[in-house]
Amino acid sequence: MVRLERIKAIALEEHFVTPLFMEGPGKWLRGRGSGASVRSPSQVDQLLDVGEGRIAAMDEAGVDMQVLSLNSPGVEQLDAGEAMRTARDANEHLSEAVRCHPRRFAGFAAIPMPSPADAADELERAVKELGLSGAAINGHISGRYLDDRAFWPLLERAEALGVPLYIHPTVPPQKVVEASYSGFYSEEVAYTLSTSGWGWHIETALYVLRMILGGAFDEYPKLQVIIGHLGEALPFMLQRIDRNLPREVTKLNRSMAEYLRGNVHYTFSGFNFTPTFLDLLMEVGVDRIMFSVDYPYGSMAAGRAFLDGIPVSTADREKIAHGNAERLMSLHL
Repeated sequence: MVRLERIKAIALEEHFVTPLFMEGPGKWLRGRGSGASVRSPSQVDQLLDVGEGRIAAMDEAGVDMQVLSLNSPGVEQLDAGEAMRTARDANEHLSEAVRCHPRRFAGFAAIPMPSPADAADELERAVKELGLSGAAINGHISGRYLDDRAFWPLLERAEALGVPLYIHPTVPPQKVVEASYSGFYSEEVAYTLSTSGWGWHIETALYVLRMILGGAFDEYPKLQVIIGHLGEALPFMLQRIDRNLPREVTKLNRSMAEYLRGNVHYTFSGFNFTPTFLDLLMEVGVDRIMFSVDYPYGSMAAGRAFLDGIPVSTADREKIAHGNAERLMSLHL
């Protein structure tokens, strides 16, 4: 019997932290806060490890490369000075990991979004000097989104550099949490509803819709963004959105569906659900889908098993596993 060669895999939503981050916005990781609950001290160790221990875990699970990004809540909720200091430290830390293991790690830069001009400059430094492959943005910036033209210097720079922006979930603004997620149930239920049970995903979907409706992709038509969790519910709603927000209403250059199929890429990030995957595949096509695990919150072994089992051709599996990421981000395994 001929043994088929294992398809290589690049995982795109994989997290790390630095000691400086853990002293500041990452303090919640030792308890509960803005993001997935950490289940044990060893998970913090996994986040801190961007060396041999992580690589050994990748080898065991069959993951060839991780694209690393600073864990939620990132730097988006900090003041401008602290955001810059924490982002630059994270990017230097990440660049060193990529330099030491260029076939195993790539990276999305942390960028100081509270200062848009500095954010654009730090993205350029991260790409041109540090060898990173784009940037990750952890949700809203103290209640502001990328339809706000104040942030468009970053979008202009990303398009000019030809690198994507990964839009990662964060907790909705506090007023939204209070108005929409608090109710006649326990605080724990309300917290989960506002984060991993619903709020993260709807918040990120809204983020992308606001970018489209604000004209960001008309201004920067080559700009590419990535979202996780098999599309944050957008594929399920895509045709409804496209029908109810026609160009006659939006005054945009293209239809809503064209932006969602032409400027957005989608990853797994722990959503190992075949029906949800098939909906995404049918709505946006195989060239827009990429593998991810959401490490250490998702299991690399489970993610790899899901990748190997999705009902697609070998050629399409190769695109999802590594080909699309290589093409979008100029990665080399």
